[in-house]
Amino acid sequence: MLAWVLAILGLGALLAGAAALVVGGLLLGPLVVWLAWNVLDLAHAVGAPELGFWGLVLAAVFLAIGLAGRIIIVAAIFLFDPDWFHGSAHLHWPEPTFRNFVAICLILLVASVSSHPHHDGHRHGTSREPVYDA
Repeated sequence: MLAWVLAILGLGALLAGAAALVVGGLLLGPLVVWLAWNVLDLAHAVGAPELGFWGLVLAAVFLAIGLAGRIIIVAAIFLFDPDWFHGSAHLHWPEPTFRNFVAICLILLVASVSSHPHHDGHRHGTSREPVYDA
C-alpha cells in the first residue's frame, strides 16, 4: 500500500513540475518579452514595430529554444506565411539609456534561461583530476 501512495505522490510531483515548466515557459517568457519590447519600448528604440500577441509568443519561444527549434520555426513561417518576411524596418542601434539596457537584459534573460542545458550537479565522463598515463 505504501508503495502505491509513494508512486502516486511521485507522479503528482512529476505532473506538478511539468505544469510549472509549461506555465512558466509559456506565460512568463512572452510576458517578459512583452515588457521589454512593448512596455519599455525597445521596439521603437531599435526601429522595429511592436509585436502583437502571437508575435510575442513566437519571439519568446524562438528565444527560449535551441538552434534546431529556431530552424523549424523559420521553416514553418517560410512555408506557411512567407509574406511575413517581407515586412521592412530601418533598424538601428538603440540609444544608450538605462531603459534600453534593462529591456535588452530582459530579452537576454529569456534567451539564456532555457537555451543552456541544465546540469544535475554530476559530472558525466569528465574529471577535474589530471590523468597520468604511466
